[in-house]
Amino acid sequence: MATPHYLVGIDLGTTNTVVAYCENGQDLSGCPVQLFEIDQLIGPGEVARKATLPSFRFHPAEGQIQSDDITLPWEHKPVSGDFTPVIIGEWARELGAQIEGRQVASAKSWLSHPAVDRYEAILPWAGAQDVEKVSPVTASASYLNHIRQAWNYHHPAYPLEQQDIVVTVPASFDESARKLTLEAATLAGIPHVRLLEEPQAVCYDWYTRHQSQATTQLKDVPVILICDVGGGTTDLSLITAALAEDSLKLDRVGVGEHLMLGGDNIDLALAHLAEQQFAQQQLSQKNSGQIQKLSAARLSKLIQQTRNTKENLLTTQSPELAKITLLGSGSKLLGGTKSITLSKTQVQQMVLDGFFPHTTPDTLPTQRKGAVLEFGLPYAADPAVTKHIAAFLAQHPTLTRSTDQQMSPIGLLLNGGVFNSDLIQERLTQILSDWTGQPVTLLDNPHPDQAVALGAVGYLKACRGAQLKIGGGAARSYFLHLENRKNKQSQAICLLAKGTEEGHEIRLSSRRFSLTLGEPVRFNLLTTLHDSLDGEFPIQNGLLTDVDPDSFFPLPPYITSLERTSDQLLDANQKERAEVFLSTQLTPVGTLKLECVQADNEQQRWQLEFEVRHHQHHDASPSADVPGLAKASELITGLYSGNKNSDAQGETRTLNKSLERLLGKKEQWNAATNRQLFDRLAQGKKRRRRSEDHEKNWFRLAGFTLRPGFGDPVDSWRIEQIWSLYQQGIQFQKHQIWSDWWTFWRRVSGGLNQEQQETILADIAKYLHPGAHNSSKQAKAAQEKGYEAMVRLAASLEHLETEDKVLLTNWFIKRAIRQTQYAQAHWWAVGRLAARALLYGSQHKVIPREQIGHWLGELLQQDWKKEPMIGFAAMMMCRKTGDRQVDISDELRATVIEKLRQSKAPESWSALVNEVSQISENDSKRIFGETLPSGLHLIR
Repeated sequence: MATPHYLVGIDLGTTNTVVAYCENGQDLSGCPVQLFEIDQLIGPGEVARKATLPSFRFHPAEGQIQSDDITLPWEHKPVSGDFTPVIIGEWARELGAQIEGRQVASAKSWLSHPAVDRYEAILPWAGAQDVEKVSPVTASASYLNHIRQAWNYHHPAYPLEQQDIVVTVPASFDESARKLTLEAATLAGIPHVRLLEEPQAVCYDWYTRHQSQATTQLKDVPVILICDVGGGTTDLSLITAALAEDSLKLDRVGVGEHLMLGGDNIDLALAHLAEQQFAQQQLSQKNSGQIQKLSAARLSKLIQQTRNTKENLLTTQSPELAKITLLGSGSKLLGGTKSITLSKTQVQQMVLDGFFPHTTPDTLPTQRKGAVLEFGLPYAADPAVTKHIAAFLAQHPTLTRSTDQQMSPIGLLLNGGVFNSDLIQERLTQILSDWTGQPVTLLDNPHPDQAVALGAVGYLKACRGAQLKIGGGAARSYFLHLENRKNKQSQAICLLAKGTEEGHEIRLSSRRFSLTLGEPVRFNLLTTLHDSLDGEFPIQNGLLTDVDPDSFFPLPPYITSLERTSDQLLDANQKERAEVFLSTQLTPVGTLKLECVQADNEQQRWQLEFEVRHHQHHDASPSADVPGLAKASELITGLYSGNKNSDAQGETRTLNKSLERLLGKKEQWNAATNRQLFDRLAQGKKRRRRSEDHEKNWFRLAGFTLRPGFGDPVDSWRIEQIWSLYQQGIQFQKHQIWSDWWTFWRRVSGGLNQEQQETILADIAKYLHPGAHNSSKQAKAAQEKGYEAMVRLAASLEHLETEDKVLLTNWFIKRAIRQTQYAQAHWWAVGRLAARALLYGSQHKVIPREQIGHWLGELLQQDWKKEPMIGFAAMMMCRKTGDRQVDISDELRATVIEKLRQSKAPESWSALVNEVSQISENDSKRIFGETLPSGLHLIR
């Protein structure tokens, strides 16, 4: 790559994207940094260059926008997987305040949301039925693509993709979010970028502006707290300042946990306040009746206005009142218009007391079981930024507290749009001054919206030796989670200690692994932000420690199938093995690189990639030392081995009892034990055809040990290995075998992809269709092939499109009402298909709430005492999630709760409908058809 002409910093923000640059000249330290003004639509056919590109997309309806109205100075070319027409920038932001359900916002927050598939087209979350959607990765790429095309239009001789580029990310971004950000950049046509932590960028900007006075200003400031409250996250970092031989030395020594808490939350809180006033206004006009909440799409539209209200009323010179107008929808666009006013006092009180309350340094965030779900995003449970700062400082006592446990003097550097408000700046400065007992040194930041992009260019200058470079290396320590032995507490060994500089290879050569090539291998990694795990000694590379769940956070596992090193054809029973050790380093682009290095040939290396799509919480509790497991595995191998003489028919029939004698009750087997048993069964899958008992027991036990098809990092590989069975079908065409066959696929359905699930539905739909039972011949065929098991299987296919789910639900409701046969299975299936919270499917595959309202009308007419499963189905349809995009209306909720109580349904059902709460073990078994494996913890 040729020497770049420009150094470019891109702040890919939740709310705004900003670009800064400077020439890569001879006297680089003196080259001025400036903002790149970005061409964008600000109205129909009107293009202007602005210092910020609002990070919003608008997806117009067909015919809504004329082609001349969206013409840019260049010929727009969308990224792969995107579509046209799409509006990006200021006009997209303004259109979102006028037209609901067509605006994509907060793509960056979705990029860091582990409970959804970031590659799936799920945005806009509150999108209307006819709105085309994009994935968080594509949305992020589209903003970078817009910037690239704007840059290249103005700098045709120096294309952006040929410059030295930094894209900033929150310091708290985990490896998944960092990897996805790099993928978005590559998709946008700028594959060679580096990542930089945003708080560091802010510090670079401050230093660039104060190079000559920096040493003097920081003379009595040993620690700088950077508090960056952006649109989607609150990002906290600590940087130490020290003099070394009369030279200033800055090191980033601490970063905070990922907090989805920022300006978006303030806008949402103000929108809720405005919504209450609209409701009161409506109530006073009607004088009676119950007020309906705004739909998620209308609330999203309202948020665009409260964002402007926040900015207008949070200054000392702000007006006393701000008017908020909520336009109607559809044909009521004008007639349905309503207006209310918010006062300066209301807004300031909510923001200051709700988000920046005057707390003490020992007041920590409220701990709740889950985050606050709104628009599908898991916001921080406690909105008080000051409490999160207190918790962060408490994690670094050696830096922030003196010997008498008083807080040490600190410098404060504030960034983010909320700190454009002098009121918020003053509030936070006063709070920290009270905590330390002395005035806090507030480091100036005249441009909180631009500092990150400007500082990113300062970082690139520092990389070339043109100014001071901040040290600190890795922001967190990385540990390999080791298998626990003999029921002892599990341990982990440090692969890369916090502070390790980029490019420095750490070789864990003292610990060797013998790996089978051509088969999947996984490494479970943990991270910690702590400086020390025992409160005394710092974490060092190679440190072996017990795993304290409160100190570690699991990363998505690194998993791969290592390619063979030999081209020689091996016997089918031979396996090529390699003795390896692990090598780790922090790459120059800011991500973790993990390699397996062959011990006797260090030139042979296998780079590992971690799995982003199916990240689930589970206990890494290996089962090698479970008493009886070895004998249980041998028993399975003997029954399903290639040696027919080792097969005893009687032992096949009593396999379950034999295994329970060795391992205890099946329901108590943990996930790791289950998977080890399944792997033995998988080796003998071809021998399941020996007899009816062999086939029946194989499907029953294999399905049980692989349920729910995910949870272990190697499960995706296991599913690939068994999918070929589906085409083979069953050997013994008996009713019970058919039922066991469909039950097997239901149990593992969570690991099947959408195409596989659609294949299954296509095969069983002819038996599920109500018309299939119009003749005795068709009904008999359906029953012989395990109709009830097919019903339950169909309801468990959560990756199906919502149209298919609606069709199936209509079929099952119709049959359940007209016929009593299989009534329980039909109502269970209705509840599973229409559930508000899915077991494993992406939340955008939930059936729309409007359709649920139609079905509930039919369910409420049934006798729930006579058939309790109808109440179960209603509970699943009405379970409260906190996301108004999927939750039913409060009026329907109250009606369902009353009927559940009248029907003497379990109290836990009413609780799940009435409030956001956790599912009990008994209800979990009823919902999913059986218990989940011990050690598997759902993340939703």
